[in-house]
Amino acid sequence: MGAPPAQGDALADVTRDLVRLHQEYYGKGPTKARTYSVNDTLISILEGGFTTVEETLIAEGRPETVHEMRRSFQRAMEDRFRSVVEEATGRKVIAYMSEIHTDPDLAVELFVLEPEGAADGDGSSD
Repeated sequence: MGAPPAQGDALADVTRDLVRLHQEYYGKGPTKARTYSVNDTLISILEGGFTTVEETLIAEGRPETVHEMRRSFQRAMEDRFRSVVEEATGRKVIAYMSEIHTDPDLAVELFVLEPEGAADGDGSSD
């Protein structure tokens, strides 16, 4: 593996590819998106991505249905989402979590990365 990508480029790649996955699999992507890095954690905040069906369910007082549908989708898509981050950062994702908020329309994708140098290993384990 070559030199790791510059952090700003990696974060932009993650944002772009997560938006692309939402567009491809939901038929609608977020209108705003940004990815942040804090230590070994990446946090992507996606705004404005609910479909017309989801917006209708929320307006009818059924946000729990949207939450469950999104949780199911995230479980089905987890490998694709992890791959986006691993390819952009050159690091393994050891945990992935996702949550939505209905008012305002936000989604948060959180990725915990293996600590740098951990893949080199020293033969020890916790």
